Amino acid sequence: MTPALLEVEHLSKRFPLRRTAFDALRGHPRPILQAVNDVSLSVARGEALGIVGESGCGKSTLARCLVRLHDPDSGTIRYDGADVLALAGAARRAFNRRVQMVFQDPYGSLNPRMTIHDALAEALRVHAVVPPAAIPARVAELLALVHLPPDAATRRPHAFSGGQRQRIGIARALAVEPAIIVADEPVSALDVSVQAQIVNLFLELQERLGLTLLFITHDLRLVRHVTHRVAVMYLGRIVEIGPTPALFAAPRHPYTQALLAAAPRLVAPSLVAPSLVGGRRRREAATRGELPGGAAIPAGCAFHPRCPVAVERCRRELPSLTPRGTPWPVACHLAGDPA
Repeated sequence: MTPALLEVEHLSKRFPLRRTAFDALRGHPRPILQAVNDVSLSVARGEALGIVGESGCGKSTLARCLVRLHDPDSGTIRYDGADVLALAGAARRAFNRRVQMVFQDPYGSLNPRMTIHDALAEALRVHAVVPPAAIPARVAELLALVHLPPDAATRRPHAFSGGQRQRIGIARALAVEPAIIVADEPVSALDVSVQAQIVNLFLELQERLGLTLLFITHDLRLVRHVTHRVAVMYLGRIVEIGPTPALFAAPRHPYTQALLAAAPRLVAPSLVAPSLVGGRRRREAATRGELPGGAAIPAGCAFHPRCPVAVERCRRELPSLTPRGTPWPVACHLAGDPA
């Protein structure tokens, strides 16, 4: 078995929320948003892991904890055996170079005052990736790697489309030669016609460079083609994690089943692009009711108020993420039979 490059154990992140004036007068404590709640997972070198779930389930907070944009409240993160949360100084900078993030918004992640050459050269200089004299040639290589013309280096971000800006964001992440790319909803801000191009670019880069990829999205159509395994999150917890083809064929958690039932019908063509355009939505509703806020997580299994098969045990007892006689870990008391 391939050893894990990135290991996460019992990771949690909470955010205090503002009190209303009424609650402050009555002396009520500040509410706490439990964004990530006891998450454990591992990613092998060269693997692509998808993290999926509805908006508000904690995917982006988890991603920001992994790259140290947020400091978790508890738990551990290990990169290549080293305790990431204990790193400082040069060791912290080395980790930042090895684990890079591609953000959701290609418009907001680039400095509008900098040319593309300057944006890419800045990362090369800060991390001393190449000698100063070699920076222009390396910038040209990075642009070619993401299929942009050489003259893109002289232009500023406003001159590019959303898809082109996202390519630039990917080039900037690749500039420091990372081992892991954390892609946080990298195509959700793009037109559907452009999404397939960016997804295919990730596939190409992973194969060409041997990247380890964490692909975070709410769109199940994407993870089916990009990832080897899928982790499904609900209200800060992973409720199911397994091999992508098998999980899509026989999901075990009711939430995973509901997500797949609500998604446009999925096909498995040889190219990604046709599967990302169109598609008929199934008639089944995704779930009952609305996603609760992270400050008011239900007792027991957090999904039980929306689950069509919940029993009394689900309301009282939190299920652990364990195989439970299933081929992969599932956090459900009733798991066992596929949908």
